[in-house]
Amino acid sequence: MLEHADAPEPLTDEPVVRLARDLIRIDTSNYGQDRSAGETEAAELLAGRLRGIGAAPELIDAAPGRTSVVGRIAGADRSLPALVLHGHTDVVPAEAGAWSVDPFGGVVSDGMLWGRGAVDMKNVDAMIVTALEEIVHSGARPARDVIVAFFADEENGGVYGSHHLVTERPELFDGAGEAVSEVGGYSITVGGRRAYLMQTGEKALLWLRLVAHGPAGHGSRVVHENAVVRLAEAIAAIGRQSWPLRLTGTTTALLEQLAELLGVDPQQAGPDEIALATGSASAFIQASLRTTANPTVLTAGYKSNVIPDRAEALVDVRTLPGEEDAVLALIDELVGEHVDVEILHRDVGLENPLAGPLVDAVDTVIAAHDPGARVLPYLLPAGTDNKALSRLGIAGYGFAPLRLPAELDFPSLFHGVDERVPLDALVFGRQVLRDLLLSY
Repeated sequence: MLEHADAPEPLTDEPVVRLARDLIRIDTSNYGQDRSAGETEAAELLAGRLRGIGAAPELIDAAPGRTSVVGRIAGADRSLPALVLHGHTDVVPAEAGAWSVDPFGGVVSDGMLWGRGAVDMKNVDAMIVTALEEIVHSGARPARDVIVAFFADEENGGVYGSHHLVTERPELFDGAGEAVSEVGGYSITVGGRRAYLMQTGEKALLWLRLVAHGPAGHGSRVVHENAVVRLAEAIAAIGRQSWPLRLTGTTTALLEQLAELLGVDPQQAGPDEIALATGSASAFIQASLRTTANPTVLTAGYKSNVIPDRAEALVDVRTLPGEEDAVLALIDELVGEHVDVEILHRDVGLENPLAGPLVDAVDTVIAAHDPGARVLPYLLPAGTDNKALSRLGIAGYGFAPLRLPAELDFPSLFHGVDERVPLDALVFGRQVLRDLLLSY
């Protein structure tokens, strides 16, 4: 196990590092199925910081312990559409025995902050708050109104977080035109040059439950309608399905710009070949080029000599925007007549404009803080709370700027073991967000 080494590490006393560490030390694990921990405590901590800069935060409970917080800071030009700056407080669970550190210890070591949420996304929560604090404490104001929100339950589709607020309290987001949040803005190195991936869209979401039935009985019998076998055949069919490559406007633009950085002809090099050349980002980028469907949980039986009458599996399906119904129809065909398909959660895919004042402002601020770097559009293969905000007509982008060392496989740390983020990347992100809010 790594030792807790806060004191000797440079940058440990940076406000953004301290706040991110304090948030990690609150266990906000979201287990799904209405089970979570700590979201209220984290929301209260963030509300206290927002109160200190005059954001008048409101705490909203969708259910006991499922607390979100929303506040607003007046901008210099209140005639401009407001910007929603948002994060989430919950994290996926962590198996402590697999980690090198206590996943909820907020350990600082080797120039990194370690812990569940260091990447997804308590690091960004801390960057948002400390960037706003720096602006307000300097006597300045953001260029436009900023609605700052920290949602519960993002890791379970936002049912008790962003979707609840959009349904029950839409007035909290009055006047907003765009939103900025997570899973974009981190740097990759392509062709020896640094580039920042700005999320301009995200895939659609389908969480499915497969249910197979059959006769229960003694494990010694000959049973041709075994529920476990039927389920196994269904998930094998889904797992072996080869989903076709399909480019959208976002992925076409990304591949063209990546090909330019790599010095290759996009007509000669295939999309997968270009994606693989991005190194650590390749897994995210490849997954944005096609539908994915991954079985994730299996449940059946209770004793080795009893044939169960029911077997279940959960499947995580991410389709390209607009392909949800076609994919569902194909999955119905793949699993066959003896397996039922239930939709547990469904949410939209998004593709937002690849150009405009916000994108221009991001280009400008990155050029000032990392001269020579490029900003590239990309389609997130996962999802964010921008899905819920889109129901209010708010165009959501992902830009949480982190300048990362080329050797760090950052995308693999999302929901991974030994989640960690460089301290200097946190400081960089806070500075870039500060300047973006002052200029846009």
